[in-house]
Amino acid sequence: MSDAAALLHPGSPESPVILHVPHSSRAVPAAVRAGILLDDRALETELDHITDAHTARIAAGAAEAARVTPWRFENRLSRLVIDPERFPDEREEMLARGMGAVYTRTTHREPLRPADFDGLPLIERYFHPYARALTDAVEERLAAVGRAVIIDVHSYPTKALPYELHGDGPRPPVCLGTDAFHTPPALLEAARRAFAGFGGTGLDSPFAGTYVPLRHYGKDPRVSALMVEIRRDLYMSEPGGPAGPGLDALAGALAALVETQGGIRSGTEKRGAPHPT
Repeated sequence: MSDAAALLHPGSPESPVILHVPHSSRAVPAAVRAGILLDDRALETELDHITDAHTARIAAGAAEAARVTPWRFENRLSRLVIDPERFPDEREEMLARGMGAVYTRTTHREPLRPADFDGLPLIERYFHPYARALTDAVEERLAAVGRAVIIDVHSYPTKALPYELHGDGPRPPVCLGTDAFHTPPALLEAARRAFAGFGGTGLDSPFAGTYVPLRHYGKDPRVSALMVEIRRDLYMSEPGGPAGPGLDALAGALAALVETQGGIRSGTEKRGAPHPT
């Protein structure tokens, strides 16, 4: 199995949209597996809980359905290797749960790695190359069309897991994670409309924020971003079970959101106004 985490699926040259799928994979390289304390059965159970199962399929379905194909940036390795969406330093609030960029605790607060585990080699081998590759993908969209729209595709369990810092808040069918600088009102409203048919959307609960490369974070208004957190009972059996019929409907809703962000075909703007930034 390749150790390369990042996989970029090309989209239309005129699309500003990157669908980012960071947590869909269950793959753990053998060298990384050796540093995990769990036995094989416990590891499979942990992967059932921590993996955003089938979200790569949702993103792929959306890309296929959209009239201007978005780009897709996919993590091919489990977040138990590294979590590319965490800050790699003390800025990360999930360090309090042993779940910074390199996890040392499980979803149920049990030891995942030894107490003296040095995560720096994993950061160097996996985290930084992944971040560079995604930064490059954003830079390419900026150079090509003058803007980039990152849509994070996640899922979350119906019932809160012990590791969650804000698990006592609302758990809507679709949670929309935002950033004050990078999530414009038009993008948020487009997401609310696109996912309105699934029982409602909520804002920044139980998970908040969205992914923006550090090079652009808080600095570049041409980069817009939104996190889409789908409650798992909408499309799969929990935990870690097969996908159900809701998956295709959610892919269609994500495609509808993608289309609101526009694109340029043959010198003319595609339907849906592009974001003004």
